[in-house]
Amino acid sequence: MKPNRLFLYFALSLGSALMLFPLWWMFVVSLSTPEDASAAATTSAGGALKLWPKNWLFSNYPQALAKMGSGTPWFGFLDAASNTILITALCVLGQVLSCSLVGFGFARMRFRGRDGLFLLMISTMMLPAQVTMIPLFILFRTFGWIDTILPLVVPMFFGTPFYIFMFRQFFAQIPEALVEAARLDGCGALGVWWRIMLPICRPVIAITAVFTFVFVWNDFLGPLIYLHSEEQMTLAVALNSFKNQYGDFRDAHLLMAASIVTMLPCIVLFFVAQRQFVGGLSLGAVKG
Repeated sequence: MKPNRLFLYFALSLGSALMLFPLWWMFVVSLSTPEDASAAATTSAGGALKLWPKNWLFSNYPQALAKMGSGTPWFGFLDAASNTILITALCVLGQVLSCSLVGFGFARMRFRGRDGLFLLMISTMMLPAQVTMIPLFILFRTFGWIDTILPLVVPMFFGTPFYIFMFRQFFAQIPEALVEAARLDGCGALGVWWRIMLPICRPVIAITAVFTFVFVWNDFLGPLIYLHSEEQMTLAVALNSFKNQYGDFRDAHLLMAASIVTMLPCIVLFFVAQRQFVGGLSLGAVKG
């Protein structure tokens, strides 16, 4: 093996270990006893950092999830998980459908002012979300949508400029002969988008779905602003409430267990869609 390749493998392995160490430390603390977890979570314990748990206490996980929320045990976690799954699924569906449709329109349909509208849409990416936060809250309050999932879901069905740009760039690379053949077979614009374009752009769909899933699943500010009742809270808000209630060092094992369960779906999704995800990242580097 060449020295430069050996150095590259060493650097990649070292970087991977450094990136994965916080996750492994969380896993170790989540399986520790309250005393060991408290010692590992505070620097005042005098170098109590452990790389392997003494006792594999998997009972910390059901205990942590049972305490999430208030009232009946497990109700808070199950309710928050169901709300998060529903919101995330609707947001991913709306994001993929709306962004692919708008991207198809910008790439394949010719109309007056198309390029100007596209530049205007792209320019909105420079607008900070904090600028529109208060106007959107007032708008949704006028609609009577506060304490419902509508403010979190409905905007996703109107597209996001970044993902629209990705779909547009991908659709622009598809040969025009393929589109013309579909039109000769009787497909209209929507038929071409649904039957031809969507099956081809799986890598873009995968990267849009993964990014949207991770963002919505971990979103804390949106549910905190619009969802006020405990029955509507998501996992991010429930985890923050759990931290405020059991944030002491003596309960570090429960906090880490709840955190790992909350982030686990994002990790699983990435490994499931890894091939399509990496393929989507390489779209801009390889000319089709």
